[in-house]
Formats: sequence, C-alpha cells, structure tokens
Amino acid sequence: MRVIKRDGRIVKYNPDKIVLAVTKAMKSIGKVDESIAKSVADTVTNSLNGNKEISVEEIQDKVENALIKFGDAKLAKTYILYRAQRAQIRGFREAIGLEGDELKLGVNALALLDKRYLKSFDGKKETPSMMFRRVARHVASVEKSYGSNPEYWSKVFYNLMANQMFLPNTPCLANAGNKDLNYLFACYAFEVGDSMEDILQTAKDCGMVQKTGGGVGLNISKLRPSGDKVKSTEGVASGPIDFMRIYDTISDVIKQGGIRRGGNLGLLLVNHPDIIEFVKCKNDETRLNNFNISVAITDDFMRCVETGEDFPLINPKDGSVATKVNPRHLFRFIAESAWRNGEPGFVFWDKIERDNPTPKQGHLIKNLCGEQDLLPYEACCLGSINLDKFVEDGQIVYNSLRKVVHHSVRFLDDVIDASNYPLEKISERVHGNRKIGLGVMGFANMLFMLGVPYDSEEAETIASDVMNFISSEAKKASARLAEDRGDFLTIEESVVKSPRRNATLTTIAPTGSISIIAETSSGIEPIFAIVYQKTNILENNTFFEVNPIFEDVAKREGWYSTALITKIIKNGGTVNGLPEVPEKWQKIFRTALEISPEWHIRMQAAFQNNVDNAISKTINMSNGATVEDVEQAILLGYKLNLKGLTVFRNQSRSKQVLETLCVECEEGVCPIVPPEESK
Repeated sequence: MRVIKRDGRIVKYNPDKIVLAVTKAMKSIGKVDESIAKSVADTVTNSLNGNKEISVEEIQDKVENALIKFGDAKLAKTYILYRAQRAQIRGFREAIGLEGDELKLGVNALALLDKRYLKSFDGKKETPSMMFRRVARHVASVEKSYGSNPEYWSKVFYNLMANQMFLPNTPCLANAGNKDLNYLFACYAFEVGDSMEDILQTAKDCGMVQKTGGGVGLNISKLRPSGDKVKSTEGVASGPIDFMRIYDTISDVIKQGGIRRGGNLGLLLVNHPDIIEFVKCKNDETRLNNFNISVAITDDFMRCVETGEDFPLINPKDGSVATKVNPRHLFRFIAESAWRNGEPGFVFWDKIERDNPTPKQGHLIKNLCGEQDLLPYEACCLGSINLDKFVEDGQIVYNSLRKVVHHSVRFLDDVIDASNYPLEKISERVHGNRKIGLGVMGFANMLFMLGVPYDSEEAETIASDVMNFISSEAKKASARLAEDRGDFLTIEESVVKSPRRNATLTTIAPTGSISIIAETSSGIEPIFAIVYQKTNILENNTFFEVNPIFEDVAKREGWYSTALITKIIKNGGTVNGLPEVPEKWQKIFRTALEISPEWHIRMQAAFQNNVDNAISKTINMSNGATVEDVEQAILLGYKLNLKGLTVFRNQSRSKQVLETLCVECEEGVCPIVPPEESK
C-alpha cells in the first residue's frame, strides 16, 4: 500500500502514523487510550480493501469516520478541529511558498519570517530551516580560527534555533551570511558632542548604523541649552531638541537594513537646563516619531525629591548653575508626561554607572529599547533563551538549560567575529570589550506550565532562581572560552576578574519579533491577553493568537470551546470572571493589566538582581491609573535598584501595538475560529 503525499511524493503506508495522530488528539483533551488509537488504525487499515494507492486526505477521512464509529464525539471533534487547523496552516504555507519546510512553524511565525527575514537566492525564497542553517553556518565559520570544528558547531547552533530554544537578535537572522549586509548587531550607542562638527559627524554615524539594521541610543546631555551664547558665530545655541530633529529626519529616510525605519533613544540628564522642553517634546504624537525619550535620573535628584531641597540645573558647557528648581514639581511634571503617553522612560543614571565593568573607558549610556548599557561607539549582540522549552512534568529542567546557556554564550561570542561593522571605531570597541547580552523570553509561558501566578512570591522566587542560574552558567561558559581564546582585550583596565571572555554577559531584551518566531511570550512580560490581535506591526498586518498553553489546559480539562474563545475576546482578552474557567486557572492566566504595577516592578527587580546590563520591560497600568500611581512606580523602581523603568497607561496613545478587541467579531466573523463556528 502506497500513500500519495500532498506534495506528490509517494511513501509506504504506515498505520503507526494514524496511532500517533489520534494519540495527539487524545492528549489535547486529557484522555489517552492507546488501545482505542490502535483500534482506529486497524479499522482504517481494514477498510482499504487492497487499494494500491491512497491519498493522505482519504486516510484522514477514514480516521474521522472510525472515531465517530467508536462513539467518542469529543475525540472526533478534536481530531476534526486539529485537521482543520493544520489545513489552514498548510494553506498559508502554500500561499507564501513554504509548504515544503521541515519546521512546522505556526502562521504568525511564518508571516513574520516571510515578511522580514527569509532571503531569496537565485530567485528562490529560503525556508525557515534554510534561514537557520544559513545563520548557523555563518556564525560557526569563525570556530576554525580558534581550532574548533565549524561543521560540528553549525549543527549545534542550528538545533538551538530550529528547536526554538534560543534565538539571536533579528539583524543576525536577517543578515548573517549576506556578504553585502553582514551586520549582526541590534544595539548601538553614541554620545553627541557640543560642537557642530560633532553633531553632524554623529548624525552621519547614526545613519551608517541604521542602514545596517541597528537601533541607536543617543546621549544628548552634553549639548548646551537653547539660547546659550555661541562664541564662534556670536549667535545662540539651538539646544538638544532642535538637533534631535536632524537625527529623526535621517531615521525617517533610512530603512534599517532594508527592513524597517530607523529608531533612536534620546537620553537627557535630569539636571540639564532644557529638561522641561525635552520632556514635552513627545507630547505631540506626530513629532519625533523615530525617537523614544528617557530622562537620566540621578541620585542627587531623588535625594532632593525626598528632602524638598532646591535642585540645580547645570549648563553642560561649563558646569555652571543655570537655575534651581523645585524637585518635587519637576518630578511631578515628568510623571505627568509619562502618564499622558508613556514617555519619557526613566534611566537610573548612577545605578548603571556603579555596575560599569569598564569605568575608565567612559560613562555608560542606553540603546534604543533601554536594556543594554553601552559606551559611546559600542555595540552588543543580543540573544534570548526560550524558557518554556525547559519545563517538563511541572518541573524546570536545569540540566538542559545549562547546556543551552553554554552554547548560547559561545554563539554570541562567535557573532562578534562573524559580523561586519558600520564603523571602524565601533569594531575596535566591540572587539576590545566583547560584550554580549544573553537574556530570556517565554517567562510567562513557563509560569503557566508550572501552574504559578505571575503576581506571587513563588513566581518572584522562580524568576530570581532561574536568572541566577543563567547568570552563573554564563560566567562559567565565558571563563571557559577565555581559557581557550583569551580574555577580552581590555580586561586589565576593567573591574572584571580573569578569566573572562566578555565584559558583560546578560541582558533582557523585549524580544518582540523573536518571541513570535519562537512562538512564546515576550521577554519577562506577562501576556497582554489570552486571545489577542497585534496591530500596527509589519505595515499594518494583523496577527491573531490564542495562548497555546491556555488552549492545552482548557482542552485537557474539558472546558475549551470556540464559544469560550469568543467570550474571552468580548471580555477584553481575559478570563477573569468567566464561569467556564475554574477559579484556579483564572488566577494563573492573568494578563498584564490585571497585574498591579507593584508586581510588575517586583518581577523586574527579581530578574535585575542577576542581570549584568538592564531589562526592557513595560510597567502596564490601567487607563484609570493616576499620576500618583506613576510617581509611586518610579519611587519603587528606584528603591528596588532597577536600572530603568518604562510605564504605559493603557490606551493613552491613539495607536498602540497590542489590542484585544477583534473588530471582525463585531461583524459576525472571527478569524481565529473556523467560519462555520463563528456565525
């Protein structure tokens, strides 16, 4: 008996595959009976009546009939729905030309990869597995220079990515192996000097970085305030905000690596005389759209906020006191702006400097998303471990996690040598310090799999323990690399002890794109909704998703239905208060806006205590949150030794990335359920 596959290939009939498919359907409803699965396979086999060839679709029809015959309607329905979902995914793969790929990624991951990261060679688009092989081969190619086997490490690196256990930042996925665009870093930083020559040179350098796929952090605190006298021209200075427009325009006309518009973080010290205008510069959402802004909060400022003592604003040109302000009024003003639209963010300036591994080389500044502490003209390659791949039977599998940490550190260290650099100055600093940023994603999914609420002391302990383990193993991995390859070149002028290959090792990035590819939750964030759509991503494409762990639990316990999914959408994406969902699971499957700001901050602090650099995380607040709530969040973040903080009050902007409302459902059609069930 031969089976005609969908791609036209002919293979030998194997009834064990029927047993496997039926068993998968059984597992999803928590009712595994291998004898029934075997009986279904036997029934299908006996019904073939000596046919020499049969299609896959015909076999699946017979499986459905056999399940109905055995009288298990729930199991039959599950199998039929599973078959329909697989058909939908196959149809999408065929539509974008990826039907033959060995990796069975979902629609969201495939859509993102197809839109941004899959390359075409000789007129043929690569598949996801081909992409991962391209990246793995290129990164592993540097192993030869260290006396290791590139072919072996290429296989190791491929398995990391293909099994969704670890992914590097997206410039690495997009550009690795491209001889014309082999720029693999996401994070860069510059400090703008107080002269026209420095300003324009930095603008040029930013443009060179952004066209290669990198985001830029800009410390503009050295620029003299607006209205200050300029001796060389006998005129007055424009000030930092006017010069930000130059960088914004450059970003607007340059696509990062041909993939997306440029992006910048503007950072200004809280004691700069133009701090008020800086905080106000993003109140108009139509201006400076290629900038995020953050205020660098100093210990002196926080002390003055506490005591009420006047706070001096300092002219960076000569260190003179321009004026003194009421610190509590300024603190309130900054908090009000963040309450209004999520900007500015907050950087705790002295905290990041206390952890500077190379203080003799200069003060640290921030990258675009705020998670990476960098020197001027420094860059860092980031990568994230998918934590939900390390939970089995309700336990964290630390032995497997250890191996992935060591392999990931090696991958990121290899990237430093495998990458091109937009500027020689950046190359020199990167090779001198060899900073890497290994982080995590999938933390919320891990907690779901462990059955632990995000806003709990147990989750806080898990966060601390997991990140402490990753940090410790990363240090061991870096030390072993140093023994084989040597310490980073500037270790003698650093505060880091030998042996160490990398000045820093850990960073927690937002993982927006790579978490979609890994099909997991973002970074250390709680999920935004159980069912949601993502909008304003990828040129206005829309993505719909049901959390897979929620779906598995609901099916296993017998309370899953498409009607429930519709109710969750109408309930704002949450299960809170829905009688179909047991109270135990309502507490576990809580979403970002159901978790108090205090717990968001406590969770960030639990990770930060074991992270070399910083963390990109949003402190979500409900639309009804007050300015006082924002002030308390800043104070708590400072008290718990965070390196930075971003707050966002829901619906405080006219456009935001995550939404739970499904407009199509209002018109009687839901794109996340089969058409016949959404009517």
